[in-house]
Amino acid sequence: MPGLTSASGLIGLLDEPDQQLKCYALQNLDKLVDQFWAEIADSVSKIEVLYEDDQFSERNLAALVASKVYYHLGEYNESMMFALGAGDLFDITAKSEYVETIISKFPQKADPRLQDIVERMFRKCYETEDYKPAIGIAIEARRLDVVEEGINLASRRSKDKKGKEKSCEEEKDGGVELMEYVLEISMNVVQEIGLREKLLRLLVNLFLSQSSPDYFSISKCVIHLNDTSLAAKILQELVQKEDIKSLLVAYQIAFDLDSSATQEFLQKTGKYYRSIRQILRGTKSIEIALEFLFRNNHTDMSILNKIKDSLEARNSIFHTAVTFSNAFMNAGTTSDGFFRANLEWLSKAVNWSKFTATAALGVIHRGNLSQGLKLLEPYLPQEGVSTGSPYSQGGSLYALGLIYANHGTDVLEFLRKQFKGTADEMVQHGGALGLGVAGMATGNQGIYDELKTVLWSDSAIAGEAVGLAMGLVMLGTGSSASLEDMIQYAHETQHEKIIRGLAIGMALIMFGKQEAADDLMNTLLDDPDPTLRYGGIMTIAMAYCGTGSNKAIRQLLHVAVSDVNDDVRRVSVMSLGFILFRKPNAVPRMVELLSESYNPHVRYGASLALGISCAGTGLDEAIDLLEPMIKDPTDFVRQGALISMAMILVQQNDQMNPKVASLRKTFEGMVGEKHEDAMAKFGAALALGIIDAGGRNVTIGLQTQTGSLNLPAIVGMAVFTQYWYWFPLTHFLSLSFMPTGLIGLDDELNVPDFKFWSNTRPSLFDYPPKVEESAEKAPEKIATAVLSTTVKARQRAKRSEKEKAAKEAAAKGEDAMETDHTVSTPKRAEKEKVGYELGNMSRVLPEQLKYISFISDGRYEPVKKPTGGILLLLDRTPSEPIRLMELKARKATAPTATGPGHTVGSINDGPGTGGAAAAVNVLNAEDDEGDEDAPPPEDFEYITDGETEEEL
Repeated sequence: MPGLTSASGLIGLLDEPDQQLKCYALQNLDKLVDQFWAEIADSVSKIEVLYEDDQFSERNLAALVASKVYYHLGEYNESMMFALGAGDLFDITAKSEYVETIISKFPQKADPRLQDIVERMFRKCYETEDYKPAIGIAIEARRLDVVEEGINLASRRSKDKKGKEKSCEEEKDGGVELMEYVLEISMNVVQEIGLREKLLRLLVNLFLSQSSPDYFSISKCVIHLNDTSLAAKILQELVQKEDIKSLLVAYQIAFDLDSSATQEFLQKTGKYYRSIRQILRGTKSIEIALEFLFRNNHTDMSILNKIKDSLEARNSIFHTAVTFSNAFMNAGTTSDGFFRANLEWLSKAVNWSKFTATAALGVIHRGNLSQGLKLLEPYLPQEGVSTGSPYSQGGSLYALGLIYANHGTDVLEFLRKQFKGTADEMVQHGGALGLGVAGMATGNQGIYDELKTVLWSDSAIAGEAVGLAMGLVMLGTGSSASLEDMIQYAHETQHEKIIRGLAIGMALIMFGKQEAADDLMNTLLDDPDPTLRYGGIMTIAMAYCGTGSNKAIRQLLHVAVSDVNDDVRRVSVMSLGFILFRKPNAVPRMVELLSESYNPHVRYGASLALGISCAGTGLDEAIDLLEPMIKDPTDFVRQGALISMAMILVQQNDQMNPKVASLRKTFEGMVGEKHEDAMAKFGAALALGIIDAGGRNVTIGLQTQTGSLNLPAIVGMAVFTQYWYWFPLTHFLSLSFMPTGLIGLDDELNVPDFKFWSNTRPSLFDYPPKVEESAEKAPEKIATAVLSTTVKARQRAKRSEKEKAAKEAAAKGEDAMETDHTVSTPKRAEKEKVGYELGNMSRVLPEQLKYISFISDGRYEPVKKPTGGILLLLDRTPSEPIRLMELKARKATAPTATGPGHTVGSINDGPGTGGAAAAVNVLNAEDDEGDEDAPPPEDFEYITDGETEEEL
């Protein structure tokens, strides 16, 4: 009806007694409702009356018009109700915002009339082969039968097409594509555990029914289902096929399981075949990762020396900061030469600084399972020997746990014996931390009971670590008995340290439990003790970690602005990072206002939320929010911003992010700034260690390369954030470090020497350049006064020389040229070629993986698409001789101990042991309890019996 400026005439027809006029009015109002909805809304009651009249012939049309009016009014529930009443007139295939919005509301409504609309939607989608919308709605409606029907239908149609058209033979099966789509939804979107498990069970059956099952997708389902018997069955079937490719697939699945599953799961699964058992124990993957970090170590020691020289070692916070920076930079590389090269600095470590320095050896040698006990033997408590510092003994037990983190089978009994056999609180503290990190997620009831016994002694020092360790051992078990013990004792004890340890421990027990953790969460959040409320927030973070749960986010935001305690508010904002780390782009928008809060604790929480969720991404939006926070007026906010910035920029270079160079200089400048606060300097030192972690060969990965939750990494990050209360827990961040290498193995689990291709410029993903040591400036000469007349005379002389030279050149027929200086044309920089070769065990960043390809005519092909980490290779020419890579780390870490009180030298820094022995004596020396700043002894050369200076 062109030119119409009002719908009043049509609305007036609704009052007419003639039904045909009313029908005419409704038909035209339906066409004009988007334009005149505000005017029609005043008379929507008349339209409703027509819908409710059973004798009216166009009831459905009246319902449709009413639905559209309510849609424009924003009353979606009413709009949805009338859309249901419209029946077939509600066109589910229409591509309009109105239809799409109302359809999205249907799954929230339990109405019998909805079934007809939903069934029509399914039929329409399947007819047009538009499967994904139907699958999504079916999942929302809990109609798994429709999900299965759609997958089977897509698979049949794909097979029919392949039979008719030869060109389709290489196309992927439509059913398999849908299964992968449902798997992604199940893991990243579905938040209800019960529904997710049903979907995963359905997918396992559908994948196994394929002629060529996708075992890698099946393994993802198995991990989420925590079904050990199914995992063992699949591995057994693959091995029994007795062909090389099936064996390689079995090995690859075992490696993927090892990176994602708990110790308890792996122990139950690994009952078949020696090689599979070796992989599932984690020894092979750890050995390979150790080799990768050792041979690719690019630690810039000049940065570490600058940090040491800038921070006064007598101040314990600065000494500890250097220790952490050294530990992170060399994490997993087994390069401990910094300690031996700086004995005077090391000697200034006293009490808990000494504990932390000794524990740092566990970070540096993490994964050195074959030598762990021998490396730490000089520091560990020895039966019948009472000498040595209890701080270094406790630190060594903690270090031992860090070396065997999440793979503690070989040392748990030793740690239990040391923990039970001492009454010293410092040794108990370190022993509990070692037991917790080595026995993580084992569910070992014996260890738990021994920890509980020490807890009841009510020692504040030991109890804090014991509470945390109880949670680590029972990680993710949801044990109600353990929770009852812990919450009861938390109410009985008067020690805040113990309450805090138990609060974090309870949160860890509920890891990944989602709705099952709600009762504990509510109990803790209602507690008058702010430390237990803090534990309630951490329970939300751990239970809903990586789910993106809207319910969890709402609860955290509510507490962040309502709780009266600053600690609780701070952890509430920080925990957003744990919930949303799979959706890092959403976090900067969510915390933007919180980062500008008047409360510095909320601002600090916002900074850590960004660091946790955006770690390793180099996300510009997160960096833009953190940059002003580095200049925040509150010192601990600056500290948090510095640490988070380093987390985000780990393994980033100037090519990937142009701000990296300037921010590195900012970190270094704050460490050396005399007037900067100690807290901010501590953060800057940690930032320099984190950004270059693992010899510049690791990133922070809270999920594995295959997309599963990285359990040790998440736990490490969660415990690391507690450094606010207790500095030694900073070492836990090393559990989040994930090596970024591509490592190929053959069917014998050896490392073949081969090349692959990176289709990028070499500089794009290269290591950052090393910092150039600035040469000492020569003393400046005092300028001599020069008269103006002298200057003019010199200028005249220069001009005459030029003129003379020009005449001589002209006489010789040459071009005139400048005689006092030569103007050189700079060479144009050569343009980088795109594409270059890389060798096995090379550093490959996550962003680089999409550019990686295997040479088409090369000897090896991968059994799956490269995702980083260990990759099994199929040998195309098995009859030809194989060239293997020499494993350098295995040779370098051979023990060379020279007796009690001595340890091996650094594997990166030559064979000498004298420095190592001196370092042992420094760390084992008794502390002067009365004076923490007692001067260190004079330097001396320590020579063992039977050794000469030349040998040393």
